[in-house]
Parts: sequence; C-alpha cells; structure tokens
Amino acid sequence: MLGWVKNDQGQYKEAASFYEKSLEIYRKTLPEDHPSLANTYNNIGRVYKNMGDYSRSLEFYEKALKIYEKALPPNHPSLATSYNNIGQVYNNMADYSKALEFYEKAHKIREKALPPNHPGLATSYSNIASVYCDMGDYSKALEFYEKSHK
Repeated sequence: MLGWVKNDQGQYKEAASFYEKSLEIYRKTLPEDHPSLANTYNNIGRVYKNMGDYSRSLEFYEKALKIYEKALPPNHPSLATSYNNIGQVYNNMADYSKALEFYEKAHKIREKALPPNHPGLATSYSNIASVYCDMGDYSKALEFYEKSHK
C-alpha cells in the first residue's frame, strides 16, 4: 500500500523500495508462482515504467505475466492487464508493432471475459487506436477510437 501511494506521489525510488520489501517477504512465505508475487512484480514494473526505465519495467512485467500464464485461466482479466502493461511499455519505447501485439492480446481476453459495455473494452480500443495514431495510420486510429465510444 505504501508503495502505491509513493508511486502516485511521484516518489518512485521510495515506492520501489517498499515494493522490494514486500517482494522479499512474499518470496520467503509463498511459492514462486503465487499470484501475489505477480501483483508485486506488476507494481514494481509500474514504478520503473513511471521512472522511464523501460527495460527494468519489462523485466518485472514479464515475470508477472509468466506467473499469471501458469496460475490463471487463459481468459482471466488479470492476464489481460498484464498484456496491457507490457503494451504500454512498448508503446512508450515507440516499438509500435510490439505494443500493438500486446494490446491486441489484452483486447481478445477482455472481449471474451467482460460484458460488451465494460470500460475495460473501451480502454483496449483506445490503446490500440493510440498506437495506430502514433504510427501515422489515422484511418485505423479513427476506427478504433470510434469503437471505444460505443
């Protein structure tokens, strides 16, 4: 909880420190593939993303993804969130093809797992549209932005 607050306050080093302490405790008490570890890895990944350290961010997001892929059913919303997180990092790195790949994986899960009017679907469409916009494919971007408003 303290890590979350520090991250939101922009105090990233302190946030990372709190999350690292949590991770240390979890590693002593939980199996390596426990979803609580994945949640902590995601939180650490988010801090590093906010710091602009994208390689470290990907490292932690990918650890979370591996756990979720083992521990959760293939259409679980947390798996979609994990794909989305990785997509955000690739988008920030201007690796648009990778960003699109991960955003589309997240979207496919959300389409199956969520009701059609769920805000998570709108977020997926908007993220995909943003990548197309960054790539200069404005007609595709418009198509997905319009879907995000339905």
